Amino acid sequence: MNNKFSAFIIRKIYASSRLSAFVLIFTIILTMPVNFYGQRTAKPVLHGRHWMAITGKPLAATTGAMTFQKGGNAVDAACAMLAATSTMWDTLSWGGETQALIYNPKTGKVIGINALGVAPTGATAEFYKSKKMNYAPEYGALAAVTPGTPGGLLVMLAEYGKLSLKDVLEPSIQMADGYPIEAQITNSIEREKKRLKEWKYSRQVMLPHLGQPREAPSAGEIFRQPDLAATLRKLVEAEQQALKQGKNRKEAIYAAYDRFYKGDIAREIARGTQEEGGLITLEDLANWKVQIEEPVKTTYKGVEVYKLSQWTQGPAMLQALNILENFDLKGMGYNSARYVHTIYQAMSLAFADRDFYYGDPYFAPAEPIEGLLSKAYAKERSKLINLERNDPAIKPGDPYPFQKQTNPYRNLLEKWNTVLPAEQTSGIQSQKDLDKSFYAGTTSVETADAEGWVVSITPSGGWVPAVIAGNTGIGLSQRAQSFVFDAAENPFNVIEPGKRPRVTLTPTLALKDGKPFLSFAVQGGDSQDQNLLQFFLNVVEFGMNVQEATEAPNINSFQMRSSFGKHESRPGRLLLAESMSPWVRGELRKMGYDLTFEERTSGPINAIFFDREHGTMWGGSSHHGEDYGIAW
Repeated sequence: MNNKFSAFIIRKIYASSRLSAFVLIFTIILTMPVNFYGQRTAKPVLHGRHWMAITGKPLAATTGAMTFQKGGNAVDAACAMLAATSTMWDTLSWGGETQALIYNPKTGKVIGINALGVAPTGATAEFYKSKKMNYAPEYGALAAVTPGTPGGLLVMLAEYGKLSLKDVLEPSIQMADGYPIEAQITNSIEREKKRLKEWKYSRQVMLPHLGQPREAPSAGEIFRQPDLAATLRKLVEAEQQALKQGKNRKEAIYAAYDRFYKGDIAREIARGTQEEGGLITLEDLANWKVQIEEPVKTTYKGVEVYKLSQWTQGPAMLQALNILENFDLKGMGYNSARYVHTIYQAMSLAFADRDFYYGDPYFAPAEPIEGLLSKAYAKERSKLINLERNDPAIKPGDPYPFQKQTNPYRNLLEKWNTVLPAEQTSGIQSQKDLDKSFYAGTTSVETADAEGWVVSITPSGGWVPAVIAGNTGIGLSQRAQSFVFDAAENPFNVIEPGKRPRVTLTPTLALKDGKPFLSFAVQGGDSQDQNLLQFFLNVVEFGMNVQEATEAPNINSFQMRSSFGKHESRPGRLLLAESMSPWVRGELRKMGYDLTFEERTSGPINAIFFDREHGTMWGGSSHHGEDYGIAW
């Protein structure tokens, strides 16, 4: 705090009664820019001029740095880091899904990459109901959609990268041959070993010490995945053979794509999946393709915020920003009771719409995304916020009139309830189980370079415990559980063969004056867009730098329906940081919230801020988890 500001406070104190002075000081503290606190962060800001690489594991960040040093651009580095995190089972594997946003400096446009797998042949609501299931299972071969991450990586690299697939996969092949595994994943393997033993190929890879007290690898042990290494080498072999045949760089990378989805790798994935009771066929793999899309966006105080479309939950953050534009958030004060309440209510409104209207845009019916992202619709929704109490019965709205249409699901909307019937959610053992499903982790990849390329990726799927498909080393996704079986729950997200489930995964890019401003993403299931919304507001409303914003305490709501497990909802349940002040806690309880507390209240947020004044990049990475960044 500078001397002029201190003198200003002192003069005001002497000019007021003691009570007035207290109120004045409290108000000033709440509304002053965050940097007046002289706030220190647990981790330093990462500064770079030429390139930046941030992701979920230190070794994976090193992979990005190695790729930049080879002459790669931000897309090459992002692909190498995606490959490394998948090889390291950083709460995902090679059979999962990849969602990405890319800023192309040559066109000034943001590009969306949809590499989400689809429900396989035979995956119908009737099939699962015949097995007495209300949703697809959380684990096992029947939880799998087709692998998407290999296709996403290969398409991004072919279309926007510079290096060869051989260069980009070299670090991951070395890691698959053997790398010193870290404690976080080894402990996950040990915890889940009972389930892993159910699947032949998972058992062989994950439990090298069968019969011993600890059957998982130990931290620092060399973890070997020979089948995966062989699969990755087959991809490089396909590329190199195509180059020898006179194919150009792009064509050669697509030759590797074809080998994975139509050749011998695909045949073994289908065979191995079916051996474990799964449904994926060779035709499912051959017919699937990556979609290059135009993302959706909104503006907030002069900043354009981009998200992938309604096959993700990303537009819910845009809807929340549109609602919050109607309130003076800065005037409320950072994490005051009024601020927390307003954020919670805006998120409840946006996520209720997510739960009813979001789904695969490549399948009928068409989602009303134009109406959902309308500023006029947001203004109407904002009027529903009760400024004094939580509303546990917030429902989806009707965006159709805001795109000059009539809602074809009006009857379903009128019957929709926030909380699902007990018979659909039976089986949740405890609040801890629900917390785990809400925070189901993944990783994120953020890269940028001096040429102007920026990449934000939130990959996931195939986390431990995963079924490994035959002799490929490929761990299968568990994303089918995010579908619903009943149109009354969400008419746009009912499972069908060939259809994508609506996912929680949500990379973000923001532009200011047409140039990159922020790139940010986070792990954490249904909490992702809650955490990213608050990160963005921390920067834009409260002046935090990118590292302060990643470390700042968040709130988390459980009022939306979980995208995992039994799809439960807990209206009014609110997670706060343990550091939250007693008077704010008291006010929130009076507003009807059921409070719980944790030391840290978000998944690891990774972000890059673009400093136009100095022509540099600032990197931020949360101070918990194993996320790490390297810059130059």
